[in-house]
Amino acid sequence: MAEIGLRTRMLVRDAMSSPVLTLDEDETSNKVAKLMDENNLGCVIVTNKAGKPLGIITERDLVKRVLSKNLKPDAVKAKDIMTYPLVTIEPDATISDAARRMSRLDIRRLAVLYKGNLVGVISSKDILGVMPELIEIIQERTRIESETGAEEAEEEEMPLSGYCDRCGVYSENLKDVNGQNLCEDCRIELEGEK
Repeated sequence: MAEIGLRTRMLVRDAMSSPVLTLDEDETSNKVAKLMDENNLGCVIVTNKAGKPLGIITERDLVKRVLSKNLKPDAVKAKDIMTYPLVTIEPDATISDAARRMSRLDIRRLAVLYKGNLVGVISSKDILGVMPELIEIIQERTRIESETGAEEAEEEEMPLSGYCDRCGVYSENLKDVNGQNLCEDCRIELEGEK
């Protein structure tokens, strides 16, 4: 596949959302909700004063940790409701790796880190968005491999097992010669007769 320039795997960097909306850990949960609403996002990444990503706050975190407990949104800090530690993945990981990690950890989003820097977020929705393209890649790969396999099968005939049509001896190395299945000895003998 590589020889024809077709990349057979889709990577996290191909589907991730970037840039990422971040928020300081000391901001209030109502500021988190306002930012998410204004930017039409389902999550924000929480950072420390140095800008290092610490955790994530999702819509679900706001509901479970603020609203359901009837807390005052302007009194709850982001660091108190964020999901910590932040689960990450590299941009060069495959979409399959990301999906497996999300499934195994029962989460819907992964932060994408490159050399320690936050470069994006990939969500289960992002992965679903590229599924049609992944299916097309798989179909194309299968078509190419089946064509290549058929060509190789034509080039290299597989030996058969059975009784030689010329001498009647059982052989595991029969090959078709002019419509007859012949053992190696009979093929050599036939070549000598020519």
